[in-house]
Amino acid sequence: MQREGPAERVRFEDFSPLWQPFAPDIVCGLFFVAARTLEPRLEFWAIRADLTEPLLEVVVSGGGGEWAEDQAVSNVVPSARVSSFVREYGGLAGINTVPFHPVSAREGEKRICVGVVVSAGALVSLPVYGYDALVFYNDGRAAIVSQKEIGDLGGVETAVGGFRIVLYNGELPGRLLSGAGTARHDTPRHPRSAAGLSACGNVLYLLVIDGRRSASIGATEAETGLILKKLGAAYGLNFDGGGSSVMALRFPDGRVRAINTPMHGGVPGRERAVAASLGIRVLAAGL
Repeated sequence: MQREGPAERVRFEDFSPLWQPFAPDIVCGLFFVAARTLEPRLEFWAIRADLTEPLLEVVVSGGGGEWAEDQAVSNVVPSARVSSFVREYGGLAGINTVPFHPVSAREGEKRICVGVVVSAGALVSLPVYGYDALVFYNDGRAAIVSQKEIGDLGGVETAVGGFRIVLYNGELPGRLLSGAGTARHDTPRHPRSAAGLSACGNVLYLLVIDGRRSASIGATEAETGLILKKLGAAYGLNFDGGGSSVMALRFPDGRVRAINTPMHGGVPGRERAVAASLGIRVLAAGL
């Protein structure tokens, strides 16, 4: 299975994912793709997870409790690299999620989440109205919604905030369209992390796009939404990006490392310690 780097060289408009089974000796329903486009120059990696597969579990890094100060939920959590999260939680894959501050590469520092985080039914960080979130419910449903709709957490098992929706019902939202109805590409290019859901909400897509290097110049918000659509998503959410963008995978020999090239502090390969990560693991896999 190709895991080391993007495998395609195609125009953006012609991109079609070549999904490969991921860890097929462990679980079904998990797939991987790596791709490269030339116009624009982008390298990106994605995971596709069938949420109806009973052995697959979506997890979010917890926190809050040991750092809580004057209130039950302080939005303050200890930092960790995505690769460390995948190791600790026995995951197969993981990605960064909620925006936060301050930033550094050091683990175990205090991070202030800017948006909701719910881990195993426990509220770790409060919603921020104006931003959106990826939510997994106790009844098996998943959705991308405004954080103001999360309310009292009734029925919410796991949730992670991001910035804004970049794909809705298979189309770009109005803010990402020009007056002529075409995609706007005048927003900044950055490394991007994102998540998508199929129309029925039972397939999860995780996406990381590299930026700030010659082989991959970074994506606009519209391009991020369009890549998610080409992967098969109908709904998409833009997570924290830039130097925070990391996707970490567990390789066949058990090693966990970033599949993309993180860019913390402008240093290629340097992984930032983030506030919260989302991962996929296998129940009773013994990883």
